[in-house]
Amino acid sequence: MFGWRVNITAPDFDRCIICVAPHTSNWDFVLGKLAYTSVNRKSGFLMKDAWFVFPLGYFFRAIGGVPVYRKNKRGSLVKQLVERYKAEPKLTLAITPEGTRSRTVKWHTGFLTIAHEADIPILLGILDYGTKTIDVSTVFNATGDNEADMKRIKQFYAPYTGKYPDKFTTADE
Repeated sequence: MFGWRVNITAPDFDRCIICVAPHTSNWDFVLGKLAYTSVNRKSGFLMKDAWFVFPLGYFFRAIGGVPVYRKNKRGSLVKQLVERYKAEPKLTLAITPEGTRSRTVKWHTGFLTIAHEADIPILLGILDYGTKTIDVSTVFNATGDNEADMKRIKQFYAPYTGKYPDKFTTADE
């Protein structure tokens, strides 16, 4: 696939979160979606609400998009997703912990809370532009200690390179 190697060997859980990093480009979404679909798996995704305008909104919802409203809070997204995971027998969502394509040391921990409270696994998805590899083979179980879990997840992603390496960091400061 465009010179990329795809390695998706993690179990195909009925319900899980796919944590995807590094996230430095809109191409990450395209490559990740194509790779996951290439092995006959389906996943929804969280995306900034600004992308859900006509006509793109219909398209993104049709392929599993869930808008994230940052300015006009519509209740806790984390609580909504915990309840959705508890209610739906099949649900897989891809989430980028950085929450932005810009460089940030503050990764979002909501996905850890969702996974722990809904008692679902997290698959660690890698988009490594350095080796042109897309990998989803590691299963991570949230412990409820978001700080410790995030430290382990950042260590996991430290060796990988985003499309724009200067926009990705696993540093804490």
